[in-house]
Amino acid sequence: MRATAPTLGLTMTMTALVVLPQTPIYAQAANEPELQEWTVPYEGSRPRDPMLGPDGKVWFVGQVSDYVAALDPETGSFERFDLTEGTGPHNVIVDRDGTLWYAGNRDRHIGHLNPETGEISKIEMPDGAARDPHTLTFDSHGDIWFTVQGGNFIGKLTTSTGEVRLVEGPRVRSDRGSSSRPYGIVVDAEDRPWIALFNTNAIATVDPETFELETFELPENALPRRLDVTSDGMVWYGDYRRGYLGRLDPATGEVSEWTLPSGEDARPYALAADDADRIWVVETGVQPNRFVGFDPRTESFTSVPVESGGGTVRHMYFDAESNAIWFGADTNTIGVAKLPPGRPVSD
Repeated sequence: MRATAPTLGLTMTMTALVVLPQTPIYAQAANEPELQEWTVPYEGSRPRDPMLGPDGKVWFVGQVSDYVAALDPETGSFERFDLTEGTGPHNVIVDRDGTLWYAGNRDRHIGHLNPETGEISKIEMPDGAARDPHTLTFDSHGDIWFTVQGGNFIGKLTTSTGEVRLVEGPRVRSDRGSSSRPYGIVVDAEDRPWIALFNTNAIATVDPETFELETFELPENALPRRLDVTSDGMVWYGDYRRGYLGRLDPATGEVSEWTLPSGEDARPYALAADDADRIWVVETGVQPNRFVGFDPRTESFTSVPVESGGGTVRHMYFDAESNAIWFGADTNTIGVAKLPPGRPVSD
């Protein structure tokens, strides 16, 4: 474990407002989600990881163009905040007060952006080996757990103080390097982070009190990439290599699997659970990408295409108030999947 005080660098950003037409809503049937996409005006920027903020705007990053931006879904307008060149933002999350936090994936920092002033504070990683902060997620206290893929760390940022603690992931022998590649991350109801180790067939967790790391083995050759937790504490993951949707029971270590509709070609990537405990995952090995739903109570799948093609849909967030999932696509779009009504979990 390592701890550090924050290193802060203040910058101001420029904003730009652009309005573009939105694409039509697409749906196949009443029991399937309605997908809608907006074309992002910043060409070739890989818009990704959109999250609905308390102001009603949808915030996202441009991974290859060094920006944080907002979509107003009511008007179709976009507003852009430029980051320092070379930041390579990988992920953005929105706090309850509307503050934005982003992962500076190519510049070893987590950034704190005030959208009212454009002011940015940078919190540097305490270990030079933690070179690529990857995915961020809040716990119930507003602190941030995050992954460092190439650097092989799981970290926690205490947002009130800027303190960062790092836990090193397992080392592996692989033609993809020695890092276990901590990738997707989610926090459960007990504030425990769960992490997909994308260079292994394992999922990890960190004790938030002791910072001890524990791993759970998945079937041989499994390759988890993104994951989420349902209300019963089950950890769900997409097996990027084998084309399965999987469920880990942390209490027993038991794993259950279901073959995705596209089978070995599925390449499941973005994944989210809704408040009815349905699992939604995007198959990126097929073109157009397929937006797939799974109901564990009936063990049934639904599947609709991503209208723009998707390229690759990498990460997405569920918004309970609107019963919708937001996603970004390599086809330079921001999209929303308006979900069909789900049965209450208690049913």
